[in-house]
Amino acid sequence: MGLTKQKVVVGMSGGVDSSVTAYLLQKQGYEVLGVTMRMWQEKETEQNQAVQDAQKVAEKLGISHTVLDFQNQFREQVVSYFIESYEKGLTPNPCIMCNRHIKWEALLEYAAQVGADAIATGHYANIQKHPQTGRYTICVSDAKEKDQTYALYRLTQEQLQKTMMPLGGYEKAYVREIAQNIGEFIAQKGDSQDICFIPDGDYAAFLDRMCGKSEKTGEFVDLEGNPLGKHKGLRYYTVGQRKGLGIAFGKPMYVYGLDPQQNEVVLCENEQLFSRTVYAHQINCMSVPAFTEGMRLHAKIRYSHKMAPCSVRMVAEDILECTFDTPQRAVTPGQALVLYDGAYLAGGGEILGAKLP
Repeated sequence: MGLTKQKVVVGMSGGVDSSVTAYLLQKQGYEVLGVTMRMWQEKETEQNQAVQDAQKVAEKLGISHTVLDFQNQFREQVVSYFIESYEKGLTPNPCIMCNRHIKWEALLEYAAQVGADAIATGHYANIQKHPQTGRYTICVSDAKEKDQTYALYRLTQEQLQKTMMPLGGYEKAYVREIAQNIGEFIAQKGDSQDICFIPDGDYAAFLDRMCGKSEKTGEFVDLEGNPLGKHKGLRYYTVGQRKGLGIAFGKPMYVYGLDPQQNEVVLCENEQLFSRTVYAHQINCMSVPAFTEGMRLHAKIRYSHKMAPCSVRMVAEDILECTFDTPQRAVTPGQALVLYDGAYLAGGGEILGAKLP
């Protein structure tokens, strides 16, 4: 009597990475179940194409394929969070919320229903057990330019234990070569860009469509509170922004912060955007069980940020203080502070700001 194959649910977007993930796992002897998740109604034409491409890949590989509708959950958990964050003067990262609450929770629930042992995704990252703490953690991808660990810091130990990421050891160019085994229609597909439900990157226009164009105008002010002119609404600005302010100030001015209580956009000069200290809450620990006083790590304050050395400590039950060795530019409330212990993802939290509120 032969051994039963391990069953793995693969989230298939119809793109290169998830298709190659399914291909590699099948080659390794797993029973692969393909799942495409419908997320956002405004992208119906694009989603239909994604479903068709995923189905075509599944047929080529001879695996099952299922389409699951998560539009309600996506709207409640991700889009509502995105809108509410902007209303609070924050600059959110919806991909982080989607990863934990939609992609992982939903796929793991489906995997349990069909008796699968694990789920797999096409992320460029590696999952390992930390040699000292024994905890599951994500490691930086071998493809440094494609590393996606920043957006995965909120995954739990239970989620990581049942997750596979086969692409962590590959460069993107090699993944495209592997995709040729599936078909040219997949190998030549472009990479997805920006937030999936705002493909043109125009966040303000999206918020206008969702909330109406009734955003209140208010004052630009300097750090002393002196008025500098009228802004067109908080949702149109983010920390560090220079272009699009709509007023000439006689010198370069940047967004220092947003004050939803006063409906003010605070401006400053470039050198005033730098700060050494960052506070974060909603802390999730990954490779370490807790953040302790003086722990030395490296941190990123946005996806494209270069890791910088820092020290951390907890200053309240759910507030972490991160002090960088050198000042960092444009600490942005609502973005993620993600902490690394070498190549291991230690954990992170949502940025409150450079000062405690």
